[in-house]
Amino acid sequence: MSNQRVKDVVRMVIFLGIGFFFIWWFLLKLDPEQKAAIWNSFREANYWWVALAMGCCLLSHFVRALRWRLLFKPLGLSPTLNHTFGSVVIAYMGNLAFPRAGEVMRCATLRTSEGIPLEKSLGTVVTERIIDLIAFAIIVLVGLVVMMGKAKDWLYDTLSEKFTALPNMAVIIGALVVLALLAFLVYKLLWHKLLRFKPFAKIDELVRNMVVGVKSVFHMGRKNSLMFLFYSAIIYLLYILGGLIIFHAFGETSWLGLRAAFVVYLFGTVGMTFSQGGIGVYPALVMMGLTDIYGISMEVGTACGWMLWGSQQAAVIAVGAAYMIYFSVKKRRRTR
Repeated sequence: MSNQRVKDVVRMVIFLGIGFFFIWWFLLKLDPEQKAAIWNSFREANYWWVALAMGCCLLSHFVRALRWRLLFKPLGLSPTLNHTFGSVVIAYMGNLAFPRAGEVMRCATLRTSEGIPLEKSLGTVVTERIIDLIAFAIIVLVGLVVMMGKAKDWLYDTLSEKFTALPNMAVIIGALVVLALLAFLVYKLLWHKLLRFKPFAKIDELVRNMVVGVKSVFHMGRKNSLMFLFYSAIIYLLYILGGLIIFHAFGETSWLGLRAAFVVYLFGTVGMTFSQGGIGVYPALVMMGLTDIYGISMEVGTACGWMLWGSQQAAVIAVGAAYMIYFSVKKRRRTR
């Protein structure tokens, strides 16, 4: 077994371990009445809304496939939408098993189904991930700036509990802007000296790759660049809309609106980074956001968090497995 494979296995075990630890820790705190109430919330949920949320999840992956196809145009390649969509869904399914395994799986799938060289499709995936990273950072910043009402009050109150002399939000935002400007000045004036240290060299490489990735999007032609940005906006809107749909599956959360869905999206996305596929952590953070910010009961918040996470994974596994069978049969027929 190669060193990289060992690292992947160790990483998977650690991230899965974190997820299962959160599940065990959460269940340990529940008494029998609370467990019964959570189960009752699942039983009383409206599963037509859950099915609609699963469709919303798959639609976001379909739009992601449309966006991915645009990145192949400058390379003179045009994979079919069916194969591209199947590869995207398989990628999400693969990421449930191994970190970043899905990215290799979707490129390998296009290689066998479309004959696209692995190195070319991997290049498009790197560009796509860089854009997603930048987009999410922008969404978080926008969320922190424009997030009004209960979510903003909760954030400020939570920080106030940790720091007794916390200034107002305007001062905090101003301080962050100043720190960003200082970081930029350090980059311009001292970065060539800092590059001698490996951590800074890696950061520099990441930043340069981001710049190249962003430039490549705007070198696809005006129409394709605008379509890429449009698809990106639709993808993130569908992510948020999925949470809004799940709210309607439970009576206690049906009154929550798009702003709450946006907050839940931010909480859930953070959870996806802490455990493999977000297992355990994603539902826990969604529950925390619903209970602490919007006053939803812990039992319903827990059921809502697990339903939101579970509906996404169920949709991916069902369609991803179907596409794996499809590609396998297609490959077998081709080799006859």
